[in-house]
Amino acid sequence: MGGPLDPDGDSLHWPARLWVALLIFSGVILLDGLDISMIAVAIPEIQHEFGISAGTAQWFVGAYILAFGSFLLLGGRCADLFGRRRVLVIGLAVFALVSVFGVFADDAFLLIVSRFIKGMTAGFTGPAAMSLLATSFAEGPYRNKAFGIFNLFEASGYSSGLLIGGLLAAMNWRYIFILPIPVAVLLLLAALRFLPPDPPRTERLRLDIGGALTLVAGTLLLVFTVVSAEEAGWVSLRTLGGFALSVLLLVGFVVIERNAKQPLIRLSIFRNRGLVAANVSAALLYGGAMGFQFLIALYLQNLHGWTPWQMALVLLPAGLMVVVIGPKIGALIGRFGVNRVLLVGLAAFVPCYLLMLRIGPEPDLWGVLLPASVLWGVGFALSISALMVAGTSGVADEEQGLAAGLLNSSLQVGGACGLAVVTAAILPGTQLSMLYAGVAVILVFAVLTLLAQLIRAKA
Repeated sequence: MGGPLDPDGDSLHWPARLWVALLIFSGVILLDGLDISMIAVAIPEIQHEFGISAGTAQWFVGAYILAFGSFLLLGGRCADLFGRRRVLVIGLAVFALVSVFGVFADDAFLLIVSRFIKGMTAGFTGPAAMSLLATSFAEGPYRNKAFGIFNLFEASGYSSGLLIGGLLAAMNWRYIFILPIPVAVLLLLAALRFLPPDPPRTERLRLDIGGALTLVAGTLLLVFTVVSAEEAGWVSLRTLGGFALSVLLLVGFVVIERNAKQPLIRLSIFRNRGLVAANVSAALLYGGAMGFQFLIALYLQNLHGWTPWQMALVLLPAGLMVVVIGPKIGALIGRFGVNRVLLVGLAAFVPCYLLMLRIGPEPDLWGVLLPASVLWGVGFALSISALMVAGTSGVADEEQGLAAGLLNSSLQVGGACGLAVVTAAILPGTQLSMLYAGVAVILVFAVLTLLAQLIRAKA
């Protein structure tokens, strides 16, 4: 596309080629959101067909998150090294192919394996799409607006996936695996047709194999340990051993990176305080967000017998807030600055989670649930887009894939860890009183995220 768009001029009017490119990048992240959320509402049907336990069934979601979070950093760096368009196209092709296997899987284990591979490919396509966006739109008003639209698609994919998944699961849960196939193929063809080839490399680049192996192994083990800790026990030998080994692997990764001639991750990138703060905030924010959705599901579906459709409708205002605010993010950041927008977004989560402390024996739709949903949507729309801008600002073009991988990895690992902590805070059972501890945890996450950004803003 001839390099990033110059920020001078009218930021509301882009050439058609850039709109098409942005729609491709946004379509990729929408596909990821759809694939994560659609299967969540179909788990009971899949569990019934294969006759498996709830512990096994949760891996239809867990395997995807495990692979996605573990391969994001490697995927982002591969995009920088070997070409972002090339990584995007190959990832979409594998994603579509594995979706076909998922349609015909006649065994729960094979279905879980297909979900793991799809999560792994998303770990490559997500950072590739995000770094292509960052290098196609110059830092400033253009990139701010582009990220607002990008995150609008991401949130829309997740929220609409709940509704679409409920509809498809009512007919046949295998339709959930069919839908991503044409979407991935369409994006693949569009990328080949409209995205320019990757520029040639003048120097010879090598993938840091030792760093890649220790990073992926350490991250995989860490996320697996966190996701399975509730089942195995937080102080069990398996859990403690998993944490210890994952730390050793990640320490080994740091040692390798310090001595590598062409490191997988240039450790000095962490001197960028904006990038570090954005990643810490992303992890805490997404941990609280995943916990919020989990608690809503427990409260409405387990305690009150609501259907997934009804629960999705309660969360619909949140999706609408993202749709309304998303396209305006660029203008808001341009007028008020990324820090102010981010602080307002993070602050919205505090009253949202405080409202959840008012849940009672009967759902209060107008006094608690819908206002909380609106606040959550406002917070999510403002915060995620602002974090994307903050996490990629001041980063060289050749490391945009790495920055994108770091930010997405923080989101996914933070979400998995946050959900595990919320689950552990709730005593066994589904009594109303047991949910308040989980609400307290997500409230602490929200306050810590806000305090971290306030301290950074004053530093």
